[in-house]
Amino acid sequence: MSKTIIKNAHVISPGIDIEGATVLIEGDKIKSVSKKALSEKGVDTVVDVRGKYLMPGFIDVHTHGALTYDFCDSDPKAIYELARGKLEEGVTTFLPTTLTVSHEELAQAARNLKAYAEDGMKYAKTPGIHLEGPFINVKCCGAQNPKFVRKPEVKEVKEIAKIYPVKLISYAVETEGGAKFAKDCLKIGVVPSCGHTGAKLKDLMGAYKNGLRHMTHFCNQMTPLHHREIGMVGAGFLIEDLNTEVICDKIHLCPDMLKLIFTRRSLAHIQMITDSLRCSHCKDGYAFTMGGLEVKLEGGEARLVKGGNLAGSTLWMGNGLKNVHEVTGIPLKDLVRTTSWNQAIELGWGDELGKVEKGFKADLVVLDKKTWKPAAVFVDGAQRI
Repeated sequence: MSKTIIKNAHVISPGIDIEGATVLIEGDKIKSVSKKALSEKGVDTVVDVRGKYLMPGFIDVHTHGALTYDFCDSDPKAIYELARGKLEEGVTTFLPTTLTVSHEELAQAARNLKAYAEDGMKYAKTPGIHLEGPFINVKCCGAQNPKFVRKPEVKEVKEIAKIYPVKLISYAVETEGGAKFAKDCLKIGVVPSCGHTGAKLKDLMGAYKNGLRHMTHFCNQMTPLHHREIGMVGAGFLIEDLNTEVICDKIHLCPDMLKLIFTRRSLAHIQMITDSLRCSHCKDGYAFTMGGLEVKLEGGEARLVKGGNLAGSTLWMGNGLKNVHEVTGIPLKDLVRTTSWNQAIELGWGDELGKVEKGFKADLVVLDKKTWKPAAVFVDGAQRI
């Protein structure tokens, strides 16, 4: 069994902040985390990170693309490039996220992902799919194409899942059969999430009673807070155990809203996401299509050419963590759970992913303290960057 030592690390893990730490990895798991220097005899690899942050590898449950590729592209290369881009960002596990497109396009994306998995997943790991749509509210499409919106149908979800597991689905709970759909999804192991929705609180509560506990990109494309109908934004603050995705780029949500969310909600139920598009890693001026809609990247913002709606982000998880830390002043040892462990808990991996502790998988990211960009990334104990 291979052995790796990571030394001179500033370990940041849920509830843990240790400077000058040494981490011993045996095989694909963490053997120990301590302040003591360890003997390097018989160790295969020694990595000196020179005081940089060592954190659990990021888990991104909502990401569409990177490096000019989108998960829904028919090109089998797309998922490889998306996974490579995510790895460069310090993401060790992610759920490639679909657009609201035709059933055949969804099936092809699942087939491409299956091929990547069977090929060994040499970049970031992809245990399942996040279906964002096609069962959304046509009035709340945002940058999704209304042409392909349809009613919730668990049969379609099952057909995709036969090709490759579906782990999460975003849909509008107020659509016909929306409450029952939540229960149907949970029965087949899919986490239901409310998103792209015009729902009122009573609409949400029907699905909530059937097990729904997730909200897609909180505040974006959902009913706002109003003093006579609190909508989905109000529900996110009122209902403690809703796992709310948050895009922390200070564009989709202003700094004051980020501060409100992270200081008023339980950190145990917040999940940082990127919602990144194919323009992630690209320069301003890059133009592309998304589900048949034209999008252009200007000033770091990806917006529809027609209408100007925000389409997604170019955010890296490390920068999102930096943004929230600076805006709120919340210690990193408390914030870091929102980048990985919360996601792992909800998806059933909380005993093995999301912490830098003995017995956990050695999925790790080393972050430069000045740039907040990854200097090294480990997946299953092996250094891939």
